Amino acid sequence: MRNKGIFIIGVMSAMALLAGCSTSGSKEDLTKYVDVKIGSGGHGHVFVGASVPFGAVQLGPTSIPQTWDWCSGYHESDSTVIGFSHTHLSGTGIGDLFDITLMPVTGEVTYARGVEADPASGLWSYADRSREVAKPGYYSVPLTRYGITAEMTSTCRVGLSRYTFPASEEAAVVIDLENGGCWDSAYNTSIEAVGDKAVQGFRFSSGWAKNQKIFFYAEFSEPFESFEVIPVKERTFAGQTNPINYGRASFKTADGDQVMVKVAISPVSVENARRNLEAELPGWDFEAVVSDAAEAWNAELSKVKIQTPDADMRTVFYTALYHTMIVPSTFCDVDSESIDYTTYSLWDTYRAEMPLMTVLHPEREADMVNTMIRICDDQGRLPVWHLMGNETDCMVGNPGIIAVADAVVKEVPGIDKDKAWEALKTTAMGDDRGQDLRKQYGYIPSDLFNQSVAYDMEYAIADGAMAAAAEFLGKTEDAAYFKERSHSYRYYMDKETLQARGRLADGSWRTPFNPYNSSHEVTDYCEGTAWQYTWLVPQDYEGLLEFYGSKEFFLERLDSLFLADSTLEGDNVSSDITGLIGQYVHGNEPSHHIIYFYTRAGKPGKAADLVRQVYDEFYQNNTEGLAGNEDAGQMSAWFVLSSLGFYEPEPASTRFWFGAPAFEKAEVKVPGGILRIEAEGLDSTNKYIREVTLNGKKLDRGYIEYSEIMAGGDLVYKMGPEPVCWY
Repeated sequence: MRNKGIFIIGVMSAMALLAGCSTSGSKEDLTKYVDVKIGSGGHGHVFVGASVPFGAVQLGPTSIPQTWDWCSGYHESDSTVIGFSHTHLSGTGIGDLFDITLMPVTGEVTYARGVEADPASGLWSYADRSREVAKPGYYSVPLTRYGITAEMTSTCRVGLSRYTFPASEEAAVVIDLENGGCWDSAYNTSIEAVGDKAVQGFRFSSGWAKNQKIFFYAEFSEPFESFEVIPVKERTFAGQTNPINYGRASFKTADGDQVMVKVAISPVSVENARRNLEAELPGWDFEAVVSDAAEAWNAELSKVKIQTPDADMRTVFYTALYHTMIVPSTFCDVDSESIDYTTYSLWDTYRAEMPLMTVLHPEREADMVNTMIRICDDQGRLPVWHLMGNETDCMVGNPGIIAVADAVVKEVPGIDKDKAWEALKTTAMGDDRGQDLRKQYGYIPSDLFNQSVAYDMEYAIADGAMAAAAEFLGKTEDAAYFKERSHSYRYYMDKETLQARGRLADGSWRTPFNPYNSSHEVTDYCEGTAWQYTWLVPQDYEGLLEFYGSKEFFLERLDSLFLADSTLEGDNVSSDITGLIGQYVHGNEPSHHIIYFYTRAGKPGKAADLVRQVYDEFYQNNTEGLAGNEDAGQMSAWFVLSSLGFYEPEPASTRFWFGAPAFEKAEVKVPGGILRIEAEGLDSTNKYIREVTLNGKKLDRGYIEYSEIMAGGDLVYKMGPEPVCWY
């Protein structure tokens, strides 16, 4: 074997076959503005590696540590690599996946993850980060221990790796089926050779996803000299003991020899994985696959084109847009009857990521909502945080309701409204996760249920979305019922402290009360304090005005949130509370709508000042450029929408409220054509909207309708140096 690279004549472009992944074309190379490593430091937890938009495969390095900041397998502070896994999460606060991990090696190795203190303890190597290349659809890094350069790219369901070896009589590619990361642990594995150029098998694991099953079929560009199955341990799961295996495909290499491996995955079977490989990647033209992956990203990134002289802001924007399209990820095979998705971080993403989907990807949004409806058929309720066929029940409330209802009221094509309503109402009327207590008491008592305020207030938001969907569908009685139930948060609103606090079953307040207390997972709140949860009422702005007695006092209290001391107190303060302005927390989702209360209250100038402060402080062009976890696209989606000058703060709403456009011009591809956005006169002085026109007509309101966005046209913000209310 002496091939420096293999090129098969007549290679079929895989992109035309990527059901569930991007297929449209574009000319301008926008990937050059994406820095995939923004958010790879701090607590961003972003995926770094090769993928295509919403692909099943996220192929990239996995490191030794399994602590919180390595939830994606990668952190800029650490250069260890145990191998290159074909599935990763991005931006989550819990780690899982890291399936089908390949590691090119030379010589004898220890088949284990290893520890950094002992180089001989496992397969791992340091990566030479000074020569790392990471861009959309491609990743490359040298492994210093072995003198091997690893490159990788992907289609939707197939990862393609190319390893450049030194001269060695003992070169090999090891398939590690043991090691995942963080919560994940394999409980059954299988691997076998198919001839001398292919292997197949599966990895079943239990972690955040309690029973995840992934099947694979892999082909090598060269025949291996030998293939060895190495069992390293046994694991008992559900009363059955199974082997945990590695596989080693061995080669003899001259200096510079390249071995390529393509690995197809399937959630169903080895045979389906093989068919995925045959359909998406029949050939071996590595550069062509890299080019196709870049083109897939360009096709999606080109849905929004911005004009700005600020190079850093351009990079921040396109990186944010890129990060909104890692997940949800494809969870079906090329010949599946339906297009299904997984990795539904809905408590995070119902706020901005899913509304952004309705604008930029309505056809994909329909597939995602239909997937959620099928999940409801399977498990009896809409998903909360669904991962690889498993309900994790992570986070509070009924976020799936909000995402589905949002698509219903926007009339996203391709969704059966009757089926959607059935799933919505079935979920809303459930008795699980504290809903039985809410029905009994009208609220969730804090002495009977942990994180009661957080659960109830999120349920109230979902009820607001239910009311909106019911009203849209003409279900008058249901609309009235759910609107009334969406007011349950009012039980927690204390006229004395002016904040939301826990209430006991007998109606008394929980004491002692400290609005700065944030003892993680043991208070009445979830990843927050009373300061943030007091404002977690996007569905009932009018109710908040009523609580505070006047718009003036409402605004005074809203100001106090941003002026408060940023102190956090308590045992085990939540690490999710980051990116603070006073007690506003941009690094976590419950605060994301709050700034837009100012626009709703007739103070768009205050909204603009705070939105721009968030841009400046919490979205930066460096590895620590995110204020907190990327959260499966939500943190970036907030920026994408807000930077265009509008944001959807209300649940299941068609109104996008104005804030602070970040760019002089932008063009958004929509079904009606192009929405051309211009911030006329925008600069550091003229930073406030003083007038808005749509197709030449003045808007006498503080929002634009979804239907107006989707129709396209000309949206002009006339900017000025002083804040005014034009509506």
